[in-house]
Amino acid sequence: MAHSSETPGAFGPHAGQLVLRRGPAAAQARVAVILVHGRGDSAAGILGLAEEFSVDDVHWVAPQAAGNTWYPYSFLTPMERNEPGLSSGLSVIGSLVQLLASEGLGAERLVLMGFSQGACLSQEFAARNARRYHAIVGLSGGLIGPPGTPRNYPGSFDATPVFLGCSDIDPHIPLARVQESAEMFRQMGGAVDERIYPRMGHTVNADEIARVRELLKG
Repeated sequence: MAHSSETPGAFGPHAGQLVLRRGPAAAQARVAVILVHGRGDSAAGILGLAEEFSVDDVHWVAPQAAGNTWYPYSFLTPMERNEPGLSSGLSVIGSLVQLLASEGLGAERLVLMGFSQGACLSQEFAARNARRYHAIVGLSGGLIGPPGTPRNYPGSFDATPVFLGCSDIDPHIPLARVQESAEMFRQMGGAVDERIYPRMGHTVNADEIARVRELLKG
């Protein structure tokens, strides 16, 4: 059963938005997942995906974007055009990471996961805050910024499992950006599992669900 609270410590347009939680309390959970919704979706909507994984000891945390959109334009647009939403969305994830740590679920027991715009935001946060996580999951997404964006991220993922799944013809996520993102996570010490699905479209498939379930149980 889900319950809600406001986003703690965030700034900008997404500050004060509701955060939905589902599953066992943090103190009883083995792993926590920050699950970030896509453009036009909602925290409640993305939590429906949690049911597909059938893992009982996971604490799910789903933040809500103001207006159901984390930033206004494509993730390939120059970053300044997507402000202040982009920085505000990143601050939401950061504040939830800190909150879960204060509840006993440190980064090594934390999964950063999102779909579409949420996958882009989750991956960008992870790259800017590299450390050992339980896992990083990007479903139809990639690192944010136009082609040629410098990727001088500090730190190491210390063999964190990273799963990136996407279609080869996704209308929103260029294949080259998924591949670039995968390579960046490898260079930063992530154990990357990159899966490209022929002609899938912009969705989540059964293979992705099975792989994420393995990561959650691992």
